[in-house]
Amino acid sequence: MQDVTTETPTPNPAIAAAPRSRRSRAARAAAAAGTGLAAAAAAVGIGELAAALTGPDSAPVIAVGSAAIDLTPTPLKEYAVRTFGTADKPVLLGGIYLTMTALAALAGVLAARRPALGGAVVASFGAVGVWAALSRSTATPADALPSAAAGVVGAAAMVVLARLLRTATAVPAPEPAGPSRRAVLSATGGTVALAALSGFGGRTYADSRYDVSAARDAVRLPAPAVRLAPPPAAAHPGVPGLAPFRTPNADFYRVDTALTLPRIDPRDWSLRLHGLVDHPVTIGFDELLRRPLQELDYTLTCVSNEVGGPYASTARWLGVSLPDLLRQAGVRSGADQLVGRSKDGMTIGTPLDALLDGREALLAVAMNGEVLPVAHGFPCRSLVPGLYGYTSATKWLVDLEVTTFAAYDPYWVKRGWDRTGTVRTASRIEVPAAFARVPAGDVTVAGSAWATHRGIAAVEVRVDGGPWAEARLATDAGPDLWRQWSYDWTGARPGTHRIEVRATDAGGAVQPEARAAPFPAGATGWHSTVVTVT
Repeated sequence: MQDVTTETPTPNPAIAAAPRSRRSRAARAAAAAGTGLAAAAAAVGIGELAAALTGPDSAPVIAVGSAAIDLTPTPLKEYAVRTFGTADKPVLLGGIYLTMTALAALAGVLAARRPALGGAVVASFGAVGVWAALSRSTATPADALPSAAAGVVGAAAMVVLARLLRTATAVPAPEPAGPSRRAVLSATGGTVALAALSGFGGRTYADSRYDVSAARDAVRLPAPAVRLAPPPAAAHPGVPGLAPFRTPNADFYRVDTALTLPRIDPRDWSLRLHGLVDHPVTIGFDELLRRPLQELDYTLTCVSNEVGGPYASTARWLGVSLPDLLRQAGVRSGADQLVGRSKDGMTIGTPLDALLDGREALLAVAMNGEVLPVAHGFPCRSLVPGLYGYTSATKWLVDLEVTTFAAYDPYWVKRGWDRTGTVRTASRIEVPAAFARVPAGDVTVAGSAWATHRGIAAVEVRVDGGPWAEARLATDAGPDLWRQWSYDWTGARPGTHRIEVRATDAGGAVQPEARAAPFPAGATGWHSTVVTVT
């Protein structure tokens, strides 16, 4: 018998090393990306720490976000409001952080080969922040400091970490976690920890330093010269699910461009009225409160509101007569625009004829019986009935200039919006909710309609394109307020049905059927909802 010898194949070292090589390259790339993320975190952290001294709105990410809002084309801005609603600002900031994360990882990978190049990428973060901070109309040189510091510290951290990583990967070691690599890991982790500490500490200190809660709580509101009677109880139909007649402050809509709320101590606040006037006026907060205060029940609406949208709210406001202040200053012939300027640089242009035609425009200091919330303009904001907020409601108001439309285009007019901002007639169905399932038989339909400063004369409802039927109007509380309504849909049969609503203003003009987007002068069209009757 012949002996058979079995030989074991000798492993090919090149083939065996290939997976290890790929894993090694992936590990090095991951480590390089980690150093980039750590450097970017250091940049953000030091930026937040520096912004505690110069103001929260000068923090690099906030500065970039604010500039992005200013540069965003109107259609894209409207898309963001329509899609994300009041969450549009967190979405924007989240997008900035995600973009920064991706670029920081790329910077780390580049720095693994060329540390200076990676450092330059991180430094560019700071350069963009400096540009963004200085692009604001209210910018001072100090506003650029947080982004400049962020760029310098981030670039330095990137170069140091990249060189440590190169040294660690260049020296052969029997174990991937050799001493030099542990040093890189420790340095990267320590950088992230210091960044988190700096960012958290800076944000906490800024919140404390610029907090105006105590100053706001200390404000004592004088009684109005003439106290309004409460809105009649019959102004609200009492239908479950229908919006309350007066909107609680916590639920009042908010649409603005501020990524950080301007925080103004009323002791430091003053309002300057100047421009085409005979007698310029500067008034402090205490002096403002010593003037006769008046109440105004008013439904404020946003031009960004889609048909049937949520951006309409009602409050009882307290403030000083803006027309009286204008008359005191003496408006010169030829002036036709009043420009309000916010602490954050926003400019709002109001037609002067709307301020001097007898309507009760206010410099408001309170809403619904309490001092203005910071989110709604504390310590002072303007309100002009009959106009959308973008041409009438300057929050955090610090300056009023009497001028002309020919001489100056305010923020929204520069972006193509209508100059006047007259509120269009609108109505919406609130009950039943869209796509609700309701039992067959009698169904209550209810909602709200508004045409400030004109008032609502009628509301009509129809089902499945049938004949229009008049809804019951709640008691009219005034032309500057929405009017709520209800309708009894009797004999509702099982199936899917479409309900529509339209309103007629006090001048007899019927709300148009044709749909139009909010840009450039407010949405039009009949609101409809689809329900399933079971």
